[in-house]
Formats: sequence, structure tokens, C-alpha cells
Amino acid sequence: MRVSVFGLGYVGCVSAACLARDGHTVIGVDVDQQKVAAVASGRSPVIERGLDQFIAEVTRTGKLRATLDSKAAVDHTDVSLICVGTPSCANGSLNLHYLERVCMEIGAALAAKKDYHVVIVRSTVLPGTLEGKLAPILEKHSGRRRGDDFGLCSNPEFLREGSAIEDYDHPCQIVIGELDARSGDSAQNLYQAIQAPVVRTPIKTAEMLKYVNNAFHAVKVAFANEIGNLCSVQGIDGREVMELFCRDRKLNISSSYLMPGFAFGGSCLPKDLRALVYRSKERDIDCPLLSSVLPSNQKQIQRGIELVEETRRKRVGILGLSFKAGTDDIRESPIVHLVEALVGKGYHLSIYDEKVELSRLTGANKSFLERELPHIATLMRDSLNEVLAQSEVVVIGNASASFQTVPEMMSNEQILIDLVGMTKGHQRAPALAAILPQTGAYENVLQ
Repeated sequence: MRVSVFGLGYVGCVSAACLARDGHTVIGVDVDQQKVAAVASGRSPVIERGLDQFIAEVTRTGKLRATLDSKAAVDHTDVSLICVGTPSCANGSLNLHYLERVCMEIGAALAAKKDYHVVIVRSTVLPGTLEGKLAPILEKHSGRRRGDDFGLCSNPEFLREGSAIEDYDHPCQIVIGELDARSGDSAQNLYQAIQAPVVRTPIKTAEMLKYVNNAFHAVKVAFANEIGNLCSVQGIDGREVMELFCRDRKLNISSSYLMPGFAFGGSCLPKDLRALVYRSKERDIDCPLLSSVLPSNQKQIQRGIELVEETRRKRVGILGLSFKAGTDDIRESPIVHLVEALVGKGYHLSIYDEKVELSRLTGANKSFLERELPHIATLMRDSLNEVLAQSEVVVIGNASASFQTVPEMMSNEQILIDLVGMTKGHQRAPALAAILPQTGAYENVLQ
């Protein structure tokens, strides 16, 4: 393919050199004359292992050249890859000045170009930026329409400085957020030489993914440091602790617990977090990340309460009372706290959990329920059908397999709030949620 790469920094230079190496004809574009001159002479304008050799080779073969002329670059290519910086403003927002200026230039060039052209944004931008800000700029300055006259994609990069070429060649996946299939096809064709799964998603999903990756990396660093500090004051080798922690690939370093849903509960997580935070206070070690987890969990419970309130209906069915499907353990179950709050607000509740039989509860399990919901017996129902018959709003509170068919059992007048994602993708779920489009309750919980 013929590709113009806007921005010759780390991402742009690596992308341009690797694309040229893989057989594409690439034109690098930058406003910095020194960067353009460096690439034109076969040198890398940035320090990155192996990049000088790549650029020297592809410029010698004519596969890569550089220019200051954005119009000429767009005229002679089919795809424009935008790799300019998006630095922070003083208030934490993104400075989109460079990105917007490039889109103005590309748009002006497209005004005089008849051929279909695809604009691919590789720069890191918040969800909604491409479709809400950049596409209108491209349309305004080109006089052309997205989808018909030009394509649009988000193609986030996951390159680490110092190992960028290795990361480019061996990604976990290639993510393409596409305006439409035609745009996505062009973007995917850029990476035919790379052996990796290609994931094609909506543009906003691709934009968000980069932030999720980096936020999680930051959380991991902060978590490890807080654990290390707490270990140190107790005479424990924090590195050994974390090395053993990382050996668990079933729960710790895995996808376990990483799906959006409802709050956590049970006999272990809340109790152990409280104890760890208390120990940190005893030893005068500040652990802001660990200390924020329980308040964050409480916010998720509050969000569930708010979703019910937004329906403006009073008869509510709760499916699942235990903190986890397949168990009768209701200790610190977030659903119990949600039920307690709704009862206090005057809602008429019906509750069904196939595993929770009040007559069989014992010990701490029984004590917790008697303390939190002493009148629970009047709310429990014997069957799923009985709850559905009595409810205007149905809340799924745990992932019991018996709740998967709930949408088929409900009428269009009833509202479904799925807190755990059990019915995501069910063909009837959107119809059930459409009763209250202004709240987006169903979608908000699942996404």
C-alpha cells in the first residue's frame, strides 16, 4: 500500500520504518525540518534500538522518504497514519492542537483529491475524539463525507520505548476501530506481514483500550510498590512476596476478576482488605491505592441503587442474594446491602435465590443476614416465576445459570437491570431496556 505517516516521533518513525520494511511505500511527514532531514538521509531522529539500521535500509531502497509537504504526501498515498503527540494540558486534559492541525492539513489535501482515502489515527486520544472532533474537521476542510469519500479508523499502538520494534513485530493483537468495513479492510491490509490476531471493533472501543492498558499498568506499579512498602516495615522481602504472587496464573495474573459487573463481597475480600489497610495505618505506611478499594466497591453498590431509582418504579424483583452464584454465602454480599437500601427507601421487594434457604443458614452466615435484614423472610419467594410475576423491575444480582433465560420470561413492560452481565447479547435484552432509553440502565451496567 501507499502510506503517509504524519509525525516522526517514536511511534511514527517505528511505524514508518516497519511498514516500509514490510513492502509498503511510505512517506513520512513532519513540521520539524530536522526530523525530515534525518529520515531523508537514512537516520533515525529518535533513539530506539535497531531503528537507525531499519531507516537506513528502507530509505536506500526508496520504500521510505520524508517531506514537509502534507498535501503532496496525501496526494501520493492511499492511507494516512496519524502519529502526532497528544500531550497533557495543565488541568490534565489532552492537548489536541497537533492532531487537529494535521487533520486540517489532510482535509485540505483531500479537497483536491478524487480517490477514496483512509485516515487512521494511531495517536492516543480519549473515546469519541475521532468521530466527535477529528471527523468533523476532516469533513469541513475537505468538503467530503466520512464513509462515502474517506474512511476513518483508530489503530492504537502498544509500543514501549526501547523495545518498540520487537513490540511492533510481535503484538498480542492488532486492534482496529473501524468506521465501516471498508475503512477496516484498508487498515488491516497494513499488517499482513505481522503474525497476530486482528481485532476489529467500534472506534470508541479501540480508543478506550489504550487508556485501559496504560491505567492498568500504572495500577500494577502502584500496587506492587504499596505492597513492597508494607512488607518492608514488617521485615518481609516484598520482591519475594510478589514473585510468588505472580506465579499464580489462574487467578492473579489472568483474566479472573477483570470483567465489569457488580461489587465484590463474601467472607474474604472485604475482611482482608480492611485488615491490610489497618496494618498499614498501624505502621504509618500510606497506601492510598489499597485504601481506595473498599470505598470504590461501595460506589458500585450505590450505582446499582441509582439504576433502580432511575426506573421510577416501586415493585422490584431481586434474583440472587448470595455474593456468588452456586453458594448460599451471603456474608457481606453486595446484593444484601442493595436490598437493605431499597427497603429503607420504601421499595416493595421480592427476592429469589435457589441456593439460599433461610432454615439452613447457620453461624456467621445467619448472623450477618439477621443483622442486616432481620425481616428477610417476608421478602423471599419460592420460585423465579413468582418474583417475575410480582415485579415491574427485575435485578439480576449474581451469575446463576438459571437467570440466563430471564429476558425470555419477561414482558416488554418490565425493566431488566443485569448487574453481572448474564444476559449480555441476548436478543430480547435491548427491547426490555428500551422502556427507559434516557437512563440506558441495561447498557450502562454491562459496558
